[in-house]
Amino acid sequence: MTPGTERGFTLLELIVATAIFAVLAALSWRGLQTVLENRQRIELQAERLGQLQVLMVTLERDIEQAVSRPVRDRYGDTLPALQGGSGGLELTRSGWVNPSGQPRSELQRVAFHLEQGHLVRSGWTVLDRAQDSEPFAIDMLGGVKTVSLRFLDDSRQWRTSWPPPQQYAGDSAGPLPRAVELTMELDDWGVMTRLLRIASSLPDNNTTGGLQ
Repeated sequence: MTPGTERGFTLLELIVATAIFAVLAALSWRGLQTVLENRQRIELQAERLGQLQVLMVTLERDIEQAVSRPVRDRYGDTLPALQGGSGGLELTRSGWVNPSGQPRSELQRVAFHLEQGHLVRSGWTVLDRAQDSEPFAIDMLGGVKTVSLRFLDDSRQWRTSWPPPQQYAGDSAGPLPRAVELTMELDDWGVMTRLLRIASSLPDNNTTGGLQ
């Protein structure tokens, strides 16, 4: 080749270069896609964990602050202070926050029940309900297969429903259990169990660990 002569790429060189670029681009895209999928999965798991933590904190607060105060339903029948079983859990709790200082009780009636795979918390603005007393419901957690409850009585025996029939008269508050055991089966995380004490039914020197 004489001086000053310019030489371009051959067709074969262009094809090889294009093929190499395509392979590198495909590898880079696949790597980027994997990173984005992992990030999305982590974000979903973090959101799921956050929902579960909120549920557990709410449950622990409601159950620990349960008080022996029966209520009347919309038909005027007396409901025990705490009742639970396969249909869910309903109780009267203290410590209802009142930031606006409204003239109302610090006690609140709340309930938890499973509805089409969602664990829902309901609350009432009054204790003794009227015909038009409707609860406000919050979807606490989805993807729940089953929920089961057990209740620890004063003789340290576990019961699958509460109150015990022989200890409850229809017009009385009924006894409170010493603790409530909640077991949930989730679609993604399997079976989870939590033991929650009821502070008002325990001596001051008792702890949750002493119930096991």
